[in-house]
Amino acid sequence: MLLDNLTLFLTILEKGSLSAAGRELGLSPASTSERLTSLEAYYGVTLLTRTTRSISVTDEGRVLAEGARRLLAEADELESQVRLGAQTISGPIRLSCPVDLGHNRIVPILDRFLELHPAVTIDLNLTDNFVDLVGQGFDFAVRYGALADSSLKVRQLGENRRVVCASPEYLRRNGTPMHPDDLMHHDCILMRFGMNIDRVWSFVVDGSTRQVTVRGRRVANNGELVRCWSLDGRGLCLKSIWDVQEDLKSNRLVEVLAPFSAGNTTLQIVYPPVRVQPRRVRALIDMISADLKPHP
Repeated sequence: MLLDNLTLFLTILEKGSLSAAGRELGLSPASTSERLTSLEAYYGVTLLTRTTRSISVTDEGRVLAEGARRLLAEADELESQVRLGAQTISGPIRLSCPVDLGHNRIVPILDRFLELHPAVTIDLNLTDNFVDLVGQGFDFAVRYGALADSSLKVRQLGENRRVVCASPEYLRRNGTPMHPDDLMHHDCILMRFGMNIDRVWSFVVDGSTRQVTVRGRRVANNGELVRCWSLDGRGLCLKSIWDVQEDLKSNRLVEVLAPFSAGNTTLQIVYPPVRVQPRRVRALIDMISADLKPHP
């Protein structure tokens, strides 16, 4: 019963409400509330602060959530070994990755993994924003750039060069920028990250960092849409080389401002610091790492 109540608690955190968690687990509202109260009584602490409109997790609840994920992962691993044998890979995997990279590079890997392991299920979250791995219950995420949460574990996949590019049609109509300052005369397609729009692009000019404020009529929070707009001749985009490598090879997009580095970031797999990671999760991380390790 304790493991079931811990599962309920984590589901409440993931769904953001008791009623949604109850529906997910097939429990009545009364049963959901009773089991949460029982869990709080068991530990002698308040895990959630509840109002009529929202819930928020307490400090004790955060500690329990982290420990519960480890405990449930170990229990799931033990059950898989006992019931199905140590060599069987089964169970759910939840992961998150950027939209463009996910569609073009990660999804084919997931399809192969599912063919190899029929007892595994995949829950993929495609987003260009950061996610709370622990709070939202993800096993791992594929991310660009530095970590905001230093407690997460990291597996490096390689360096990622950022490039400015546009379609040949756009460049024929509007000319090719030869210097970062020329971007102020061009239509740039901008990315939104949460509440922030990436209006400032950085370059290395004469050995120093130069920041250029760009403008554009199109803003999106979806990297794949930014790329598609650029392919359609709608403007210049700043993209990861991982996302546009094939477009550049086929001349659907053309890199500009190559002499002025637009910066490098790392591509990495990040995951919570669990003591025992389920074998299915380790196996998928290994497959993604092997496929993406040779960086462009």
